[in-house]
Amino acid sequence: MSELRFSLADVAGVRFAVSPANETVLSMWALADPVRYAVHLPWIDRARVTLGRPEVAARVRPLVELTWRGCPLPDFLTPAARPNVEMAEQLDQIAATPPQVVVQDLLATTPRRPLSPFGRALLADPRGLLPQLVDAVRVWYDEAIAPDWPRMRGLLDADVAYRAAQLAESGAGRFFEQLHPSLRWLGDRVVSDDPFERDFDLRGRGLALNPTVFTERRVLWNLLEDSLPAGAYPVRAVGTLWEATATPSGDPLARVVGPGRAALLHLLDTSATTTDLARLARMSAGNVSQHLAALHAAGLVSRFRQGRHVLYRNTDAARVLLRASGGG
Repeated sequence: MSELRFSLADVAGVRFAVSPANETVLSMWALADPVRYAVHLPWIDRARVTLGRPEVAARVRPLVELTWRGCPLPDFLTPAARPNVEMAEQLDQIAATPPQVVVQDLLATTPRRPLSPFGRALLADPRGLLPQLVDAVRVWYDEAIAPDWPRMRGLLDADVAYRAAQLAESGAGRFFEQLHPSLRWLGDRVVSDDPFERDFDLRGRGLALNPTVFTERRVLWNLLEDSLPAGAYPVRAVGTLWEATATPSGDPLARVVGPGRAALLHLLDTSATTTDLARLARMSAGNVSQHLAALHAAGLVSRFRQGRHVLYRNTDAARVLLRASGGG
């Protein structure tokens, strides 16, 4: 059982972000244990083919060794994300980790599991081997995560918007107890039902929270109190992530609003940007923008800003249409 102690400043400092680095690193757990992560089998099947390519396997091996079968992750490898952070920025952040921090973060993982051969080598020579680990994360993101990132990002951004509204409306106590069944709020602290025994004082630093598609059983906290306080929690509606996105053949809705707009409505059960939709629907960004403008004017999609991104999502009226046509 772990405890995180909050001051008033920490409660005010709870913030949300999407972390492409965390998704990249945590995806290795799904790859290593497909039965436990069966919801991700469509992705796992593709990722195994990717990792089976010798040129990819060789460069990704440092990451594979540090994340094998759910072993604890060093804090520097899953940095606390800030809103709208891009993968390149997080890779730079990992690469800039001081050698002494690499060592202390690695040692924090050893009480529960011995280090892998690469982990031991990194512990002995953090300055020399950290670039290999950063390269492994970069290659795995490019090869296995980036092709599906628009789909993942849409789901994650929708969760961030939902959780931020929930925190504003219900307050910290109710928010944390709704965030995950393993969490309880005891006045000035969060108690986490987990196999660890961490007792952290946030010390006015706030708490960075990010949803993730690749964890399913508990909230993952930093291992060390001196790390920037952060937690990764399971995203809502992860079961919808790999659903087919093409407009069904003979879709009645397509005959009413047109195939392009029907395709977008089928995709907008979770929030997405114009760029995401263009990639998923295989349309030009211009066509997507025109369709979204028409759907928004008709009251079928809503739009809102999340940092630098404008997100779109179906309204209740669109959901009624989808159900009536058999598509929702």
